[in-house]
Amino acid sequence: MSTSHERRYRIGEVSKQTGVPIYLLRQWERKVTQLKPKRDRNGRRYYTDADINVVREINFQKEHNRTTLKGASLVLSKKIHGLGEVKNRQKIVEALDKIEDELRTMIHLLDSVS
Repeated sequence: MSTSHERRYRIGEVSKQTGVPIYLLRQWERKVTQLKPKRDRNGRRYYTDADINVVREINFQKEHNRTTLKGASLVLSKKIHGLGEVKNRQKIVEALDKIEDELRTMIHLLDSVS
């Protein structure tokens, strides 16, 4: 939750700080769900420090890792929500263990019927 004393930055300030042109910031706002700066009553954008960190991460992913904007957004989601290969593998192993237990139970039932 944002506080009233939290520093807010206008789009021009963010552009200067990050080196990302204003037109790209506007485009990224439309295409990246994690980047949603607040607006005042007049419709002016105000970025928080967290928003600026998102801009920097997108820019890093695009420039250094050569990802697309969608790829950068996926990387952000994994970082923010803790999603990734390790958790997915763990879920797969857990599902396989459950299937194995059910198969053993079925085999045991079939053996007892015979």
